[in-house]
Amino acid sequence: MKLIRFQAKQGTRAGVVTAEGVHELPVDRDFADWLSPQGQAAARAYADDAKAGTHRLDQLRLLPPIDSAARIFCVGINYKSHAGETGRTIAPYPSVFTRTQQSVVGHAHQLALPTVSTHYDYEGELAIVIGADGRDIEEDAASGHIAGYTCFNDGSVRDYQKHSVTAGKNFDGSGSCGPWIVTADELGDPHRLTLTTRLNGVEVQHSGTDVLIYSVMNIVSYLSRITELRRGDLIATGTPAGVGARRDPPLWMKAGDTVQVEISGIGVLRNLVAASHQQT
Repeated sequence: MKLIRFQAKQGTRAGVVTAEGVHELPVDRDFADWLSPQGQAAARAYADDAKAGTHRLDQLRLLPPIDSAARIFCVGINYKSHAGETGRTIAPYPSVFTRTQQSVVGHAHQLALPTVSTHYDYEGELAIVIGADGRDIEEDAASGHIAGYTCFNDGSVRDYQKHSVTAGKNFDGSGSCGPWIVTADELGDPHRLTLTTRLNGVEVQHSGTDVLIYSVMNIVSYLSRITELRRGDLIATGTPAGVGARRDPPLWMKAGDTVQVEISGIGVLRNLVAASHQQT
């Protein structure tokens, strides 16, 4: 099942994407409520009901599939290939930072080119979405807390990142997420996916998720020992080699560029880079 958030005339809505179109879900629940096992079952039942209203997907303005109360956690250096290109050693535990929701836009929205830097980089990533609250979760139980997965672009301002990871990762509108959440039962093993990032149609990153240093279940378990994970929280799992900062010469995103993050079994997250004042 594919779950989306979209902007309607009446406000923000949730929906289920099917071959027939998008079935709009009732407004009596927060988006995070549809991510629980019970919520997913209710969403499936509603989408199967012929009475459910439908929309054309290509006519909707998609929003990041993130609940308004959700937190965004990100894991750095989680592919050996990326550790190698950055000269970083592999640590025994994940390196975690956070992003604000203001730093993330949805599918087909414009990414905001920073006004104070030209060192704007792409990072295609697989993201986990939590579906059940949990604290001190064991790895073998982590799958029961995952609602599904989505595509993520951890857009990074590298010169600011050098003196502050928080600053470099949190420029407004610098990252993106979507187009939807594919539920865990439909996607299957998250370590058997292929991630590809393209800049202006040219492949710049390509990797299987089978080579993650810290597995999806390990990341969920690790974070749950720091804080209680809550339904709706999103965890970006890191990027493979090929980032612009490590190319010779560096390959920075600029106004007019199109960046795509494609993950097998999920879909394609696409965004145009625009000057900050043009962000939509």
